[in-house]
Amino acid sequence: MHLPIVRGAWLAMLVLLAACSSPARRADPAPAAASASPPTLLLVSIDGLRADIPGSGRMPTLDALFAQGARAAWVNPSYPTLTFPNHYTLVTGLRPDRHGIVHNDLEDSMLGRFESKKASGRDGRFWGGEPIWVAARRAGLKTATMFWPGSEAEIAGTRPDHWRPFDGKLTPDQRVAEVLAWLDLPAGERPRFITLYMEQYDVAAHAAGTFSPQAMEAMETIDAALAKLLAGLDARGLRADTNLIVLSDHGMADVRTSDTAYLDDVVPESLYAWTSLGPVAHITPHPGQAAEVRRRLVGRHDHYACWDKASLPPAWHYGRNPRIASIVCQVDTGWRLQLRRHPLPHQPLKGEHGFAPEDPQMRAFFVASGPDFVPSVTLPAFDNVDVYPLLAHLLRIRAAQNDGTLQTFTPVLKPRAAPAH
Repeated sequence: MHLPIVRGAWLAMLVLLAACSSPARRADPAPAAASASPPTLLLVSIDGLRADIPGSGRMPTLDALFAQGARAAWVNPSYPTLTFPNHYTLVTGLRPDRHGIVHNDLEDSMLGRFESKKASGRDGRFWGGEPIWVAARRAGLKTATMFWPGSEAEIAGTRPDHWRPFDGKLTPDQRVAEVLAWLDLPAGERPRFITLYMEQYDVAAHAAGTFSPQAMEAMETIDAALAKLLAGLDARGLRADTNLIVLSDHGMADVRTSDTAYLDDVVPESLYAWTSLGPVAHITPHPGQAAEVRRRLVGRHDHYACWDKASLPPAWHYGRNPRIASIVCQVDTGWRLQLRRHPLPHQPLKGEHGFAPEDPQMRAFFVASGPDFVPSVTLPAFDNVDVYPLLAHLLRIRAAQNDGTLQTFTPVLKPRAAPAH
């Protein structure tokens, strides 16, 4: 089923009803460690694959996992619905406002500019919270990351035992081969926690559209790699002792070049600096210009809305972090915000995310299987902060402070014996 493009309805509703949103949930108490040798945990991300694709007949291996595993109706991404903020939320259980990766590109008053695709993205000082591989290593478990935002940085003095700099030329099959090679290591060296990141669908959907031939080819390539991963686990006799989670960070929507709003049509660029444009814009008025910029910008405009950071919709849990600019603008689904003197890319995007998380097209997916999961059960939708406490539970380690709750997964987790004392 193809979901329709949602335009301004979500943002208009949020402007009117933001005060009615419920407060953030409290994290569950951290569980005690239960075992020094948990089942292996594989965490696989298919970047940008929205919730209506698994089970749709487009990816047979993923469809089979979805039919047989524990799955979610959908997963609510964190705001903003961008790659780096959401991938880091998945492995910390913290919302972007708390872990500090508040956008793919951001400014820190002390550290300077962070850009996800540049060297600054590997500077551990930008990354707050404690990712799951740090907690796992502290508990004595071996860890490995076949790419994951944050895994190239030394965070809290720690990196995964096995990691490598991101290389988009490495095919899904090559990535799976390396994961299987890690699983061939002697038992004492073998990672108990492994991530596997696949961005090919996201790249193709950005370039050509959500269901373009290029995007469909990327789905096929990723699905074939998943099949090789499962076959590799079976060949090694590891399938029964491996918990597998496959998920996405956010969804994707089709866009048109003509659907562009221009910020400098409302307020001259000379009055402010900007950190980001596109679906989400961060605007900082120049000294002495704050009142004028706010007067012109804050409020509802054609195809986008702007807020003072302290007045963003409470449901987004966003606006307290000092890295967030004083004014945040969010476009309606399908649109983008630009400046006239900053031309669009030579090859304009045909697919995009970064839209309001309430839009169904931004929904992510989740499916899990393995010895700790009850098969063929569908969970109600949940927030992606809940994934981290699940990871800690599966690894039998103590979770760091987080914004999620393990209770989400009670219907799909098999009971296990209490830890020996």
